[in-house]
Amino acid sequence: MHAGSGSLSPRTYVLLLKQDDPRKCTAAKLAKFGLAARLYKVGQIPRKSLVLNPFATRLLLPRDRVEAMDHGLVAVDCSWERVERVFAIHLPGLSRRLPTLLASNPVNYATPHKLSSVEALAAAFHIIGFKERASQVLSLFKWGPGFLTLNAEPLEAYSLANNEEDMVKAEGQFF
Repeated sequence: MHAGSGSLSPRTYVLLLKQDDPRKCTAAKLAKFGLAARLYKVGQIPRKSLVLNPFATRLLLPRDRVEAMDHGLVAVDCSWERVERVFAIHLPGLSRRLPTLLASNPVNYATPHKLSSVEALAAAFHIIGFKERASQVLSLFKWGPGFLTLNAEPLEAYSLANNEEDMVKAEGQFF
């Protein structure tokens, strides 16, 4: 399946800012295997797509599935050392923040919020009801499936939230 073809899952985009070691770039690997379309400039982000933004005021909710299907889902691949500067600029699209999850990548293992691009996309897929797609993108990395194991209970609770209040309540149960 390529970058979200057909109606099986949302069109997936990765904005590649090339700030990290290219050999460890999870977003570039997704694009290499046809699981995400590459973007190189902020202006290429589709106008109504859902943009995963750790500083967004609105949480990603299961009901965001419709927007994701209609306009796509975007991960911004940047260095955690530069994340505040990157997200300080206005990004096109609808910014959504993920609820608290633990990283399973080797660099930030078990650190809350410090997800790799593939982990962020997998979490988003799981929350909006594309659990198979979450497993698919994570399967490219030997540590990837561990993300779903490490976060199994919170991800399931988040995928059942009806609104932000439910999501915050679920988040409080685990973190």
